Amino acid sequence: MALLTILICIILLVLLVSWAKVNPFIAFLLVSIAAGLMLGIPINKVTASVQKGMGDIMGQLLIIICLGAMLGKLVAVSGAAQKIAEVLVNAVGQKYIQWALVIAGFIIGIPLFYGIGFVLMVPLIFSVVYKYKLPAVYIGLPMLASLSVTHGFLPPHPSPSALVVLFHANMATTFIYGLMIAIPAIILAGPVFARFLKKIPSEPLATFRAEELPEEKLPGAFNSFFTALLPVMLLMLTAFFPYLGIKDPGLLKLVAFLGDPSIVMLIALIVATFTLGVKQGRSMSQLAINYTDAIKDIALILLIIAGSGAFKEVLTASGVSGQIAAQLEQLNLPPLVLGWVIAAIIRISLGSATVAGLTAAGIVASLVVQNHVNPNLMVLSIGAGSLAFSHVNDSGFWLYKEYFNLSIKDTIKSWSMMESLVSVIGLIGVLIINQFVK
Repeated sequence: MALLTILICIILLVLLVSWAKVNPFIAFLLVSIAAGLMLGIPINKVTASVQKGMGDIMGQLLIIICLGAMLGKLVAVSGAAQKIAEVLVNAVGQKYIQWALVIAGFIIGIPLFYGIGFVLMVPLIFSVVYKYKLPAVYIGLPMLASLSVTHGFLPPHPSPSALVVLFHANMATTFIYGLMIAIPAIILAGPVFARFLKKIPSEPLATFRAEELPEEKLPGAFNSFFTALLPVMLLMLTAFFPYLGIKDPGLLKLVAFLGDPSIVMLIALIVATFTLGVKQGRSMSQLAINYTDAIKDIALILLIIAGSGAFKEVLTASGVSGQIAAQLEQLNLPPLVLGWVIAAIIRISLGSATVAGLTAAGIVASLVVQNHVNPNLMVLSIGAGSLAFSHVNDSGFWLYKEYFNLSIKDTIKSWSMMESLVSVIGLIGVLIINQFVK
């Protein structure tokens, strides 16, 4: 009954948004309340679950998305995105620009959380798309595939890092195996798959579309790259700091504070305000207008993501993930495949990769010891499963849909299928490596 209820709610959500044309935020609220009641949450606690879900996801993403949109807007209107696009195309040629963006997404994705990487790289994707009149999905999806793979497979991202600890795996070994799987997954689910998506119509968000400026008004190449990539550099520095062997508690606390994604984005925006704003002759009042416009353009996105958080929390609070896992535990499958299946079904049902990964880990933890399964490969198997078929109950689905301004049908054809390819290729990679490391 739990799975049937989830299926009914997902179908209802799709129909409300695509057929009835209900605002997605309102649709999420209606479906979240209905799901909570159908799954047995006490009527006086349904609204509390909805509010908690919205608060939890907004607490994580609100500052990052808002500051990222402001930074993206400034990078666009200042001409920095135009300059970056020109430098990239001059370096690799327009024919290989997609591969240049994929490599950039992979490098950036290793230290960055997915949401930060997304809001930072989207302006760069759109600048290339507008300048060279290229299909947005064809150019953008491969870079997002590289971000997604690093998020699901590679430490230091939260879910794979937590799984390494739970299974007593080796962080370095998991990272090396993860790289071996990540590269073919990115290539096949990114540039290769994107060849079939050239005809998907997309008119990306106008906030990242700026008038093309004459060469003499563009900021310098160093200024453009440095400012746009400053959040990446700051996060990489703080990620590597623990390996320097410094033990000073005060310094460690300071670095932890400065390395918080919200603080990093704030520092980056302050620097950009000077380097791409004041230094380029823009007044603070002009910049304030640019920043206000950026927030207006992403207001609906914020509400939709809040709504997806409410839906996820209702499903989590109902305990449905435990019910699903208990039923799946009875399947007679090899442990590495079982871990993937459990993570995939919970991910498809609940929408959260992290919840799917951690729930699946709790179920199969005993099997790892009993069957002498390689713990590093179990981390990657569950990580791959937790990426399976992102759809309407996942905030990443809506982030991509709204930024690229796509229909639900085209979002499923591109985004959901890309995530599924990454997941299946990840499992195949795990099973192949398992044949050689026993």
